[in-house]
Amino acid sequence: MYKLFFKPLAFLFSPEQAHHLTLIGLKTVLAIPVISGLFRAYYSVEDERLHRNIFGLTFKNPVGLAAGFDKDGQHYHAMSALGFGFIELGTVTPVGQIGNPQPRLFRLPDDEALINRMGFNNEGMEALVRRLKTDRPENLIIGGNIGKNKNTPNESAHLDYEKCFEALFPYVDYFVVNVSSPNTPNLRDLQEKEPLTRLLGLLQGLNLKKSSQKPILLKIAPDLTDGQLDDIVDIVRDTKISGVIATNTTISREHLNTSQKEVSQIGMGGLSGQPVKERSTEVIRYLHQKSGGQLKIIGVGGIGSPEDALEKIAAGASLVQVYSGLVYEGPGLVKRINQAILKTS
Repeated sequence: MYKLFFKPLAFLFSPEQAHHLTLIGLKTVLAIPVISGLFRAYYSVEDERLHRNIFGLTFKNPVGLAAGFDKDGQHYHAMSALGFGFIELGTVTPVGQIGNPQPRLFRLPDDEALINRMGFNNEGMEALVRRLKTDRPENLIIGGNIGKNKNTPNESAHLDYEKCFEALFPYVDYFVVNVSSPNTPNLRDLQEKEPLTRLLGLLQGLNLKKSSQKPILLKIAPDLTDGQLDDIVDIVRDTKISGVIATNTTISREHLNTSQKEVSQIGMGGLSGQPVKERSTEVIRYLHQKSGGQLKIIGVGGIGSPEDALEKIAAGASLVQVYSGLVYEGPGLVKRINQAILKTS
C-alpha cells in the first residue's frame, strides 16, 4: 500500500513538505481512537522475545525511531502507533532556531538516500518540555537528543548541553549527546578527545548528582578514523556514560548512483540511507570488537530492510533505529524488522 499509493503521492511534494504533510496526516487520523487501535494492532509485534533490557531500561522491542524525525515532540503519539520500541526526539537546543535556509532536505531516489542540512531547526527545549510535561504517554521509552545553538561558540557549548540536560531530565528516559551533525558549523570539532571528554564528564557529573540517573549516549559520525574510534572507546570507559549511537549522517559522497552533477547542485549536507549502511556497520563492528563487547551500541544508518537491521545486530548493536528507510519503505519496515528478529530468536 505504501509503495503503491502513499510514496508516489508523497514524492510529488518537496521532501520537507512531504514530511510535514505526512506527520500532520498521521496525527489527525490517529487522533481517532478506533483508527489508532487498528494501526497499533496491525503494526505492533508483541512478543516477550523482543524485549531488551539495555541501559537499565526495558524496551518492548529493539527498533526505534531515530532523532530528526520528530524534533519538537509533536508527533510521538502518532509514531508510537507504528510499532516502535522507543522514540528519540530532537535534536533540541536551549533556544529555538529556524535552522538553515530552504531547500535543505533532498531525496536521492537512485540511492535510496537523503541529504539534509537542516541545521538543528527546532522550537527550543522549553517547548519540548511543555509537551512532555502535559502529554507524555505511558509505556513509551523516549530519548532526548541534545545539541548546541548555532551561535554558541564551541568554548561555551557545554553550557548549552547542560541547559538541555537539566530541563529535559525529568521527562525523558535517556539522553543522546549530538556532536556529530555536519550541519552546525564547527560542531564536529567537539568529537576530539579532549573537548569531548570534558563535555561528557560534565554531563555525567550532573547525572550522578541526581537521586536516580539517566543513561547518557554519544552519537558519533561515520567519518571518524580508527584512531578516533579508539578514542571514543576510551572516552566512554573513562566517563562511564552508557553507550554510543553509531552513526550519524556522512559528509562522504563516494559510490553514489546519483549523478555527480546533481549531487554537486545539492551542495553541503549529511548523507543518510543506503550509501551509509556499510560504513555504519563497519563502525559498529569496530567499536564492538575494540571494547571486547563491553560497549553498548544503538545501530543506525542505512537500515532499509530486515536484513540490514540483522546485520547491524550481528555486528554488535543491541538496538537499532530507522529514519531514511521509512521514507523509501514505509512504516511497515518496523514490523518486518521485528518479525525477522523473532525468526532468529
